[in-house]
Amino acid sequence: MDREQPVGVIDSGVGGMSVLRWLQEKMPHEHFIFIGDTARTPYGDRPREEIIRFVGEMTAFLERRHIKQLVVACNTITVLGTDIIRDGHDFDVIGMGKGALMIRGVTKNNRVGFMATDFTVSTGAHKAEIERVDPGVKVFGQGCPKLVPLIEAEKFGTPEMKAAVREYADMLKTHDVDTVLLSCTHYPFLQKDIEEAFGGGVTVLDPAAMTVGHAYEVLEEKHLLNPAGDGRADVCFTADLERARRLAAHMLDMGRCDFHLIDLKK
Repeated sequence: MDREQPVGVIDSGVGGMSVLRWLQEKMPHEHFIFIGDTARTPYGDRPREEIIRFVGEMTAFLERRHIKQLVVACNTITVLGTDIIRDGHDFDVIGMGKGALMIRGVTKNNRVGFMATDFTVSTGAHKAEIERVDPGVKVFGQGCPKLVPLIEAEKFGTPEMKAAVREYADMLKTHDVDTVLLSCTHYPFLQKDIEEAFGGGVTVLDPAAMTVGHAYEVLEEKHLLNPAGDGRADVCFTADLERARRLAAHMLDMGRCDFHLIDLKK
């Protein structure tokens, strides 16, 4: 491993670009290779074994590019367990943080919600982690199956999108939550809409900031941070490159990115 090797980032679609944005801000000298598996998104309703196979293909592609670290910019993939992803690789694997530590000092009534894919909610991992960190907090997970397809279809600002956001916000409001975690990397694309749907009494948090902080600390500890140079990102997708590029414009500094359509077998 050396400092000039790239950092790999994987996601089931376009949502992980919200994490890539944080990574580029935190580590401006690094070269990133991002893969969004737009040919097979969404992952949230797929069998576990199928997701593991897809992740293995993305990881193998990045290993051939000699990455020094892998950031999993997807909650659905992360809940499979980073040990499964790491399996035999030399680089560290950084999964999405669940945001448990972020709620301290934020929630006033100890009633916290999180929005995620149905798969992520069904595992119980987020609920268990938040309750482990703070046993006094009541946690309510809300699956949001309509949101990822609507984001991927660029339905921003449409009545259909606003209705879906309102539907899921209203479900969490019935639990009187005052803090909500965005536990899917797609959802920061809609953060303003989500905040509006909840109203001023609810704080909406993006756990990606803590995930990126962890990635930085691991590279620093291993003396692998690139100390100089203008960092760039190769932003790669497995299908629909032009659509993905349009979505990227909602999230990334386009002047620091190069876009590619890739075949994971090459």
